Amino acid sequence: MSLILRPKDIQVVDRDLIDKIEAARGTAAFEFTRIQCLSEQERRNELKSLSRDRRRRLAVRDLLEQEQPSRQDLRHIHSVLAVCGLPYKQLPTSVREYERRQGNMALDVSAGFLRDPHGNKMIQPVPYGPKARLILMHLCSEAIRQKSATIDIAETFTGFVRDMDFADNGGRGGALTAFKKQLNALAACTMRMSLWTGQRVRTRTISPIEEIDLWLGANPGQASLWPSTVTFSASMYESLKNHALPVNTNAVRAFAGSARKLDLYFWLGYRLHNIDKPIFLSWSALASQFGTGYARLRDFKSALNDDLEAIKEVFETLPANLDDDGLYLSPADPEMLALPQKKVQAK
Repeated sequence: MSLILRPKDIQVVDRDLIDKIEAARGTAAFEFTRIQCLSEQERRNELKSLSRDRRRRLAVRDLLEQEQPSRQDLRHIHSVLAVCGLPYKQLPTSVREYERRQGNMALDVSAGFLRDPHGNKMIQPVPYGPKARLILMHLCSEAIRQKSATIDIAETFTGFVRDMDFADNGGRGGALTAFKKQLNALAACTMRMSLWTGQRVRTRTISPIEEIDLWLGANPGQASLWPSTVTFSASMYESLKNHALPVNTNAVRAFAGSARKLDLYFWLGYRLHNIDKPIFLSWSALASQFGTGYARLRDFKSALNDDLEAIKEVFETLPANLDDDGLYLSPADPEMLALPQKKVQAK
């Protein structure tokens, strides 16, 4: 549902709208154009008064309503990473291990270190937060798109940050620097992906990034190293080719400011992609998946309800509903999550 706006006694101040009114002056369409521009100015003013994250969601919802999903909007993330996410917040530097379980799968992450161009050891944290998730999606997507385990980050990274609706500014407090810190943490870490059946367990230990070419920026006080190229390990790349989960880049942008909302979006995509009949998940199961950081179940219930409402603000017909017992999911067509239908090969 779009914002309902009516022209009021407001001033048109945006340059493009002023130019549009002036171009129509003296024509039969002038009054219609003036009212149309007043309405658009009010809509823009309303959006400016909202939080950054809600503005993103509304903008993406409008975009998805206007355009059919296309393969140009398609991105990918490894299915295990979509189901078993990273920490939501930064862990103390002394914490070097992190685990996340979901059903019969688990992801264990060990923090590591890098060397700077002078050979000094730089201790890296466990990767965390929305930016680490967005980077993993970007790297997985580029590996699939380029059909290569080696990705030229210098060519794509700044554009990717900008595409996610973050400023591409550097410096100590800049978004670009924050993204690159998470890339360094990912490059230094080791991951262990496990899957068990009750009779056997299969575990794969990988350094997701086998090689990263880093250089130190011109500013001596700059804490993060700047990447040039990234190479996935052979095991990570082969696993990705077999277990890549499709996502819509516009939808990802809508939730780019929240690690938990990104996890919920990725997880819903995985779940809805793999069911052929309605399923139910209890609050206990949901808490094990998304409840990190909540001491009380009622606080978690309230937060997850808000997160699901945010997801459904973009995907209004999403067949996912919460009640006092838990979450009910029903199968969904790819288009319901803004994914293009798979092409059918002609025989």
